[in-house]
Amino acid sequence: MGSPCEIQFRGCPVKIAKDVVGKLEKEILRLEKKYSRFLPDSTITHINESAGLPDVVTVDEETERLLEYADTCHTQSQGLFDITSGSLRKLWNYHQLEEKQALPDSREINLALEKIGWEKVIREPGMIHLPIPGMEIDFGGIVKEYAADCVAAKAEEEGIASGMVELGGDIRVFGLESQHLPWQVGIRDPFNTDNAAAVIEIQSGGLATSGDYERYTIIQGKKYSHILNPLTGWPIEGFSSVSVLAQQCVVAGSAASIAVLLGSAGKAWLDELGLPYLCIDSDGTRHRTVNN
Repeated sequence: MGSPCEIQFRGCPVKIAKDVVGKLEKEILRLEKKYSRFLPDSTITHINESAGLPDVVTVDEETERLLEYADTCHTQSQGLFDITSGSLRKLWNYHQLEEKQALPDSREINLALEKIGWEKVIREPGMIHLPIPGMEIDFGGIVKEYAADCVAAKAEEEGIASGMVELGGDIRVFGLESQHLPWQVGIRDPFNTDNAAAVIEIQSGGLATSGDYERYTIIQGKKYSHILNPLTGWPIEGFSSVSVLAQQCVVAGSAASIAVLLGSAGKAWLDELGLPYLCIDSDGTRHRTVNN
């Protein structure tokens, strides 16, 4: 998953835990092999390499469900959550930009924007086609969270009574929560990442955070987030961190991402959605409904 991962069980003998963890690791590796854009034989790579070619790509039921969910996120976010924004990711290569201390020019951004647009993707049941050469899809903001849900479900199938799955900061708590105290989860302070900005109690369900404090660059004294607006081609500004609680981690993760993308309208959108949240503005102001 390209990030630190951890699985914890409560009330489980060590021998059983080791056996189950091995099975859960296989499930994580299955999803990574299938959906990582960095692996040459993944489903995502196959779809992206077919962009602009006449042939359609056949997808299985699991991939179809993820594409359907991406479609829902696109609608909910007014087009800001767009899994076809891969050309922007390449353009905003922060290692190169930081070395040069230079931003992409408007011509480069406009060329990248021509390859973006979920509405341009051709989809029918069981198939997908990216019509523009260089167009890419990326399940970032969905698949790691989905994997946490899948791993939690598999752990329960294996008879684990209670536990927590963390994949790169995306968390899914599962099991017989009534028998145990809540899990205590620290939310990193975006302005002092060695400290926690808050501690959230979670009895069951998913918790995910999106923000600009993990991946960013500073160019000519200004901070630029890795989270990009697919409509303008520029990094977003507004929240430094948004954490959301939901029954499923994939819902928590996409909701947090959409709120960050919506900027000043993100808090009102979360209020309407009705999910508990902790939002931290770029000036450090906090807005909180979780564990209140």
